[in-house]
Amino acid sequence: MGDTTGEFVGTGLYKSYAGAGADTPAAPVLADCSFHFEAGKLNVVMGTSGCGKSTLAYLLAGYQTPDRGTLLIDGEPVTGAGSDRLLVFQETALWPWMTVEENVLFGPVSRGQSRQSARPKANALLDRFGLADFKDKYPSQLSGGMMRRAELAQALVNNPKVMILDEPFRGLDVMTRELMQEYYLKLFEDTRLSTVFITAELEEALFLADRIYIMSDAPSRIVKIIDVDLPRPREISCTATRRYAELEQEALTALYEGRELEAL
Repeated sequence: MGDTTGEFVGTGLYKSYAGAGADTPAAPVLADCSFHFEAGKLNVVMGTSGCGKSTLAYLLAGYQTPDRGTLLIDGEPVTGAGSDRLLVFQETALWPWMTVEENVLFGPVSRGQSRQSARPKANALLDRFGLADFKDKYPSQLSGGMMRRAELAQALVNNPKVMILDEPFRGLDVMTRELMQEYYLKLFEDTRLSTVFITAELEEALFLADRIYIMSDAPSRIVKIIDVDLPRPREISCTATRRYAELEQEALTALYEGRELEAL
């Protein structure tokens, strides 16, 4: 971790989904969506619910392909899923019948690495995320925040070039959500692991991001890029600064300009 690979460049991406019936036209979700997510940066994509943020995450991860346009990672076309790109979903990805340690070991072992050789890194990650004493527990025995931390360890043990997180802390209570934001922020500032973080929460975006990419309503495209020049290492106290308030106002203006307001 910590190198500068994991750069995404998307140009003119278009993605639609087939309608429910044979006579129903395909519904476009992304249209002329272009971006440059820099390597070694915490790139945050935000927009309103239903604007296509998750679709973009699936394209980056290689789980779906665009109808048109080009998508490159480190100059090479994204042609499918790969261990260089790991997606942390909104829903838990932990296997309920495996212990925490077994869940973290699953990726390396499934690729042919022995448990013995994979275990030191897995346990180091569990220790980092405060889960060393819970490695023999099952997911049902963990709190929501602990499951999210276990999923980060489960992803990082695979040495990805880039992490893609699709609203990973949605549904957590406010205090746990803030703690998880601080966990990931500290991880990023220690490693500079290339990150694309999807969120609908402006406060989360401003606290985490090096750069915020604001999406319009569907069919979506990037309508505004905001460089977040709050200093790092970053603490929650930054949210009380004048510069934070200025960035918040700039982002709010862009969000409203990017929406198609419904007729009253």
